[in-house]
Amino acid sequence: MQTPVHSTDVVVVGAGLAGLAAARRAGEAGLDVVVLEASDAVGGRVRTDAVDGVLLDRGFQLVNPSYPAVRRLLDLRALSLQQFAAGVVVARESSSYRLSDPRRGRGLVASLAGATGSLREKAAFARYAVVCSYGPVSQLRGRPDVSYGAALDAAGVQGQLRRAVLEPFLAGVLGEDRQETSRRYVDLVLRSFARGVPSLPAAGIQKLPDLLADRLPEGSLRLNVSAREVTGHRVVSAGGTWRGRAVVVATDPTTATELCGLPPPRMRALTTLYFRAGRSPVPDRRPLLHLDGDRRGPIVNSAVVSDAAPGYCRDGSLVAATVLGAADGHEVEAQVRRQLALIYRTAVEPWELVATYPIREALPSMAPPVTLTRRVELGGGLFVAGDHRETPSMQGALASGERAARAVITSLGAPAAHDPVA
Repeated sequence: MQTPVHSTDVVVVGAGLAGLAAARRAGEAGLDVVVLEASDAVGGRVRTDAVDGVLLDRGFQLVNPSYPAVRRLLDLRALSLQQFAAGVVVARESSSYRLSDPRRGRGLVASLAGATGSLREKAAFARYAVVCSYGPVSQLRGRPDVSYGAALDAAGVQGQLRRAVLEPFLAGVLGEDRQETSRRYVDLVLRSFARGVPSLPAAGIQKLPDLLADRLPEGSLRLNVSAREVTGHRVVSAGGTWRGRAVVVATDPTTATELCGLPPPRMRALTTLYFRAGRSPVPDRRPLLHLDGDRRGPIVNSAVVSDAAPGYCRDGSLVAATVLGAADGHEVEAQVRRQLALIYRTAVEPWELVATYPIREALPSMAPPVTLTRRVELGGGLFVAGDHRETPSMQGALASGERAARAVITSLGAPAAHDPVA
C-alpha cells in the first residue's frame, strides 16, 4: 500500500522545547507548520508522570525564570512557579550549614562557617561571581575558554568552598564532576542563578511544553509519528510522507545528528531516584538544595521537592536524589539511602522508593573550547534545533528553536499556497 503524502510549509520533527519553540515562531510568521513527535506526548526530556498521587518529573529539573527565552515564550503566571529558596544546605560530618545569597536575606552568618570555606576563598569566589552576574554577556562569551576547574584555580577558589559546595552543586547541573566543562558555559550558569530563583511549575515540569503546544494551531501536532528519513523537503515515516518547503529536526541530540548527518555530540547521563517520606526530613520545610560536602556516596544533590511545590505529593513528602551516570535504581538504592540519612540526619528506612529515572542523554557535554551558538541552517531546506546547538539548558533549547524559526522565515519568506495537510 502507498502511504499518504501531505504538504505544508514547515515540518518540525520533534516536540521537545526546541521543536515547539520553532513551530510557534514559524506559525506566528504565517507559515503552516506540522510537528511530528515519536512519543505519546510533547516535551522530549521535559516530561512529568503522575503516579499514585505523586508528580514525578523525568529527572530533577528546575525552571529559572531569569532565562530570557522562558520569559519570551512562556506565561510565567500560567506556570504558577513554586520557588526554591536562594541557597543550599551543605551536610558535613560535624554539622549542616546553610549558605545563601546575602542579597536575599537569611543565611549570611551560616555562610561564614569555616567548614564551607575560608573567608579568603569566599571573597575570591564573590569577585568571580560578580563579574559573571553583572558583566556584559559578550565579555563572558569572549573570555579565553578553559575548563571551569582551571578558571576557579586562576581565581583562587581552591579550598573547602570549592570542594564541599561548588563542585557537588555544579556536578548536578553539568552532569560531570571532573570540572572539565567550559568556563564560558559555567559563567553563564552562575549568572542565571544569581539573577533568578530556580522554581518548579505547580503542575509539574511538563507544564512548559504543554503551554507551548497549546499555542499551536489545531491539528498541527502529530503524536506517535517517528521519522525514518529526513531531507530538506521531505520527512518519511511509517504512517506517511510529509513534504515541506523546509524541515526542522528538533529531536534528541543523538537522533538529530543521525538524521542530519552531523557529528554526534558527547552526552552526559544523570539518574534521579524519588522517595516518598511520611513527612519532610527538613524541620522548617524551607525548600533548599541539599549537598553532601564530604561526598560520602553517589548523590550530587537532593531536594525535598514537595517542600517547594506541595502539589507534587498529596500524601507525605517527595524527596529527589540525583546521581551521576545512568544508574540502576536497585543497584544504587542502598548507597543512596545511606547517604540520604547522612545528608538529612534522619532515619530513611521507612521511605518508599517510588521511581528511578536514568536519563542516558540528559545533557550535551560542553568541554572547551566551545562555540555557544552553533549553526542551525544546514542547507537545502534542512534546519536543526536543540540544546546541542546552543547551551545544555531550557534556555538553550528554546533559544535554538527560535533561531531555527528565524532562519526558516528568512529562507522561505511569505507562506506558499499548497494542499492542506490531511
